[in-house]
Amino acid sequence: MKKHFYAGVGLLALTTGMAQAQDLAFPMGEGGFHWDSYNAFADSHDLSGETLTIFGPWRGEDQTQVENMLAYFEEATGVDVVYSSSESYEQQIVIDLEGGSPANISILPQPGLIANLVSQGFVSPLPEGTAEWMSENYAAGDSWVSLGSYAGPDGEEGFYAFPYKADVKSLVWYSPENFEDAGYEVPETMEELKALTEEIAANGETPWCIGLGSGGATGWPATDWVEDMMLRTATPEQYDQWVNHEIGFDDPAVVAAIEEFGWFARNDAYVAGGAGAVATTDFRDSPKGLFSSPPQCYMHRQASFIPAFFPEGTVVGEDADFFYFPAYEGKDLGTPVLGAGTLAFITKESDAATAFIEWLEQPIAHELWMAQKGFLTPHNGVNTELFSDPTLGKMNDILLDASTFRFDGSDLMPGAVGAGSFWTGMVDYTGGKSAGEVAAEIDSSWPAN
Repeated sequence: MKKHFYAGVGLLALTTGMAQAQDLAFPMGEGGFHWDSYNAFADSHDLSGETLTIFGPWRGEDQTQVENMLAYFEEATGVDVVYSSSESYEQQIVIDLEGGSPANISILPQPGLIANLVSQGFVSPLPEGTAEWMSENYAAGDSWVSLGSYAGPDGEEGFYAFPYKADVKSLVWYSPENFEDAGYEVPETMEELKALTEEIAANGETPWCIGLGSGGATGWPATDWVEDMMLRTATPEQYDQWVNHEIGFDDPAVVAAIEEFGWFARNDAYVAGGAGAVATTDFRDSPKGLFSSPPQCYMHRQASFIPAFFPEGTVVGEDADFFYFPAYEGKDLGTPVLGAGTLAFITKESDAATAFIEWLEQPIAHELWMAQKGFLTPHNGVNTELFSDPTLGKMNDILLDASTFRFDGSDLMPGAVGAGSFWTGMVDYTGGKSAGEVAAEIDSSWPAN
């Protein structure tokens, strides 16, 4: 088998030299990896002499990590992989497709953009049986199949995009030391979370830090709150109807989800600085109240990236920890998880492109990145002991325990709404407008078909 390895830099993929087996990130056959899946794949995929081009979003450290994974695909198949990216990767993928020079595999974190490309005939359906495989092998598998399914040029829906590398947003951050000192316990249901909120406030302390400030994007953190609450008060089908505008933004189910957010954010006793400070507090500063002495708040709901804005020296798992943003026990809606992720799709057919999609089905294709860092997966066949960071392992458990996964709703909506009126509407709502009034204004901003 060939052992070439190429690294992409900017828009041009530059050769970095030959990678021999001893240069692989993890020694062959060692550790807890599923080498059996690797060996079976290698035995059935001899594609020596072929080249596979991949264009994706990963740069810097992420690019190094994905290339470490790709080296094993090369080793198994003999394919020469050329990976590249750019700062404007979304636009570049469209330019390359329209210019007739796309990569074999394109990777994007925007399902809405992928849907547009599929409808224009730029994307090939994934190999037959891929959707069935995902339904059986991904936690909440039907949710992921739905995420990668789009209407083709003929209007017929098919499975076009393979979700790979996920992110989790349904998290509440807290200080274990502060909880222990105050005698508080981590809640396991939404009923318990609300009871804890009331208990902390009754003790004369502040339960939550919430900040919506983000410059020109002010308001976006509230959209995550509303999406999470929508998944906890309405069915997954209603969530899908909402993001696709099959029901109005002013539908009673959506208004109720906004009001659920308001239960936390519009009570002066529940939020650091009072409800009036929610819209003006920068989201990067808002979690710092967890670490002040005495604490300004006890909980902060935010996605997995937020530790980057914790005070320097904060150790996750010791100084800070997280728990699953819980579901209502009494609503029988399972354990939904809100998140995001990247999806791989075929934009130039070849045997190597088909083989790469089949590679992503192998547990080891996920484990090789898991054993580095910054990677979560819903693949329920992986060895979760391979996570290099126990924090990521704990987040991945939340993903694997999910009964339903849904992609960030605002990212699926038209930009004028998801990155416009939804943001500003949430600022207006925290400022005192009613949920019904705000929802109606957002609905009126939805672009006409």
